[in-house]
Amino acid sequence: MMSKQTTSTTHPILLFDGLCNLCNAFVQFTIRMDSEAIFRFASLQSEVGRQLLRDFHLPLEDLKSVVLIHQDKAYTHSDAPLEAARRLGGWWILLYGFKIVPQFLRDSVYNWIARNRYRWFGKEESCWLPTPDLQKRFL
Repeated sequence: MMSKQTTSTTHPILLFDGLCNLCNAFVQFTIRMDSEAIFRFASLQSEVGRQLLRDFHLPLEDLKSVVLIHQDKAYTHSDAPLEAARRLGGWWILLYGFKIVPQFLRDSVYNWIARNRYRWFGKEESCWLPTPDLQKRFL
């Protein structure tokens, strides 16, 4: 079991829907671009993911967002991928410039995609499992 104190580490934690093909693609993209291996990952369906959701008072069911947890803060909806891009560094930090778009507009687009993600990108029957060399980055 992971406590809120554990989330104070220097590693940002990305919680994702393990059944969603779009979410899995986002995680795999983040792994490829994360040259310093700073990110840690957990599915929303896992015990660790569910405990972190409880710790940050986020819904356990029907959460239509990836969640980025870093330094005792939880970022959801459009803020989560923007914060992830910022932490990836390099050219990806330029995506963080979308923070100037009002949050209600960013979240409206994010929520529209989230509502349609299974229809557009598909859904797995079970959570994606990392390769043995990536398992140490999954909680």
